[in-house]
Amino acid sequence: MLCRHHFLPRFSLSLHRHRHRHRHLHNFPFILPSATSKDNPNPSTMSHSFSSSSSSSISDEEQALKYHQQTKHNFTKYAKGPGRLDWANQPNPFRRYIAAPLVHLQHFPIEEQHELSGGAPLYSSVFLSLPPPKPISFCSISQFFYNSLALSAWKTAGFSTWSLRVNPSSGNLHPTEAYLIAPAIGSLSNSGFVAHYAPKEHGLEIRAEIPSEFFEGFPYDCFFVGFSSIFWREAWKYGERAFRYCNHDVGHAIAAVSMAAAELGWDVKLLDGLGFDDLEKLLGVESFPKLPIPSRPTKGEFPEIEFEHPDCILAVFPHVGEERFHVDFKDLSSRISEISKLDWKGKPNVLSKEHVVWDVIYRISEAVKKPLSEGERLKIDPFQCSGVVCSDTDSSYKGLTVREVVRKRRSAVDMDGTTVIHRDTFYQILLHCLPSGSRNGEKQGKQLALPFRALSWDSEVHAAIFVHRVSGLPKGLYFLVRNESHFDDLKKAMKSGFTWRRPEGCPVDLPLYELTPGDCKELSKKLSCHQDIAGDGCFSLGMISHFKPTLQTKGAWMYPRLFWETGVLGQVLYLEAHAMGISATGIGCFFDDPVHEVLGLEGSDYQSLYHFTVGGPVDDKRILSLPAYPGPEMDA
Repeated sequence: MLCRHHFLPRFSLSLHRHRHRHRHLHNFPFILPSATSKDNPNPSTMSHSFSSSSSSSISDEEQALKYHQQTKHNFTKYAKGPGRLDWANQPNPFRRYIAAPLVHLQHFPIEEQHELSGGAPLYSSVFLSLPPPKPISFCSISQFFYNSLALSAWKTAGFSTWSLRVNPSSGNLHPTEAYLIAPAIGSLSNSGFVAHYAPKEHGLEIRAEIPSEFFEGFPYDCFFVGFSSIFWREAWKYGERAFRYCNHDVGHAIAAVSMAAAELGWDVKLLDGLGFDDLEKLLGVESFPKLPIPSRPTKGEFPEIEFEHPDCILAVFPHVGEERFHVDFKDLSSRISEISKLDWKGKPNVLSKEHVVWDVIYRISEAVKKPLSEGERLKIDPFQCSGVVCSDTDSSYKGLTVREVVRKRRSAVDMDGTTVIHRDTFYQILLHCLPSGSRNGEKQGKQLALPFRALSWDSEVHAAIFVHRVSGLPKGLYFLVRNESHFDDLKKAMKSGFTWRRPEGCPVDLPLYELTPGDCKELSKKLSCHQDIAGDGCFSLGMISHFKPTLQTKGAWMYPRLFWETGVLGQVLYLEAHAMGISATGIGCFFDDPVHEVLGLEGSDYQSLYHFTVGGPVDDKRILSLPAYPGPEMDA
């Protein structure tokens, strides 16, 4: 699961088949090496037996641990996948609600941005402070979606054409759907409404009207963005590991929305006190038919598999400094129940004719449903700026605006193996990866800095970093401690021979440690499913989560949220790399337990959830770029 950017249709496979034989790519069709083994069953021979419930004999936390263990890749065995790609049933990447009124939004080409009065905020500036908030309007909502979830380009090679989006996705399959829940907005709706965002059209499908009283108690100009996942889109290619990748994508989408909001002077916060049932009602997806879960992977016609699993609701509101507001989730849930009988417009389109039900995906999705937190109240913490290495940081970022960075971000297909970055650039990237920002000597942990402040829990994700080509910094294995309350436990859990030495020139407020020196190029490739791109960049990393203790302390519903946090961190790495004039790529295919062995980790207290590589990209001259809008009259 690499290269979060485009996805070549079947007739372009020949362009890249001679390379990356082991790459679990975001953008190229790929067959796992074990596809013909008993661990990758042929869907045509799958059983059609069903079970009425999901492993009720074990707890939800145990179900999450079981799924995670079952879907690990190892040197001798990959997680179960489809074995081959069923091109005839490749899911449509665009959901539409047929017969729902569609309102087309405004477009904001990058070349016109500097002509706007007052200029546009630089990418590096929003990590320090947010600009004055724009009022909610047809124009600002249009800009918000254009810079977060819209198409960013079309690509073409030979007879193949496919689209890219601002928010990256595994295999460019885009399981994440987005919704807007807002009060009346001129030129959109004369009343409060719920709308589905259609990226291909850059428009909003108005699905229902809601009373304006629903937003009482929230700040003026506050609205909500909701995300849901269509697991089938990802499982079509990646099999049982797809649930992981869907939640990576949710995290990337949260960060994409947070950055687009920041450009407009808006803040974002996850309304995580709401329960799964509340999300279903508010997004209007509770009417989807329920999928009967089989006892094993099953192929056939299962239209129910195209349902949308609600993930989260985000509040988006004007940033007004120290002023705070509180949300009573029990009261909000009651309001949602009152509007649950709305007149919903539009029928979802069909994505595929036939499907494969990977039963473990739907069992884990049941186990991790979050209940309503009745006694919980949401508090918005003050904005915390991120650290700066030196006074000329702005020049390191090439003077790019937020829109230029987010809309021109791409995933590298290959790294050149030669590009070198300076250690100050490396340190600056990592400073923006810290959850608490610049804390003046206080420990990292609480998520206060952009875009991590959108999340509702203290950081649970760290980074083991393989440094390959950073001038002024020795090659070797390093570790970024993103929650310093875990520091002593990490040192105890990892290899006793690690030095935990602060590297030369490292900023005081950057908790980065050298574990051991040495050339890790081949090791990083081997751990990331033998992929050259992991060793050919300036550095690569594995995101290490505080895993089992988090599930035991908070509940199984934290399992997808750990992946969300890695997706947010991955989005920062994408944007930082592009803003610095290089590139990055997310890697979902890695050998889980061998990564743990390198660090000396045993058991499930810490687990690797996502890999990334950052470096100089290699452009494929055979692939041409076309404007996002107007695009070709065909789906990707």
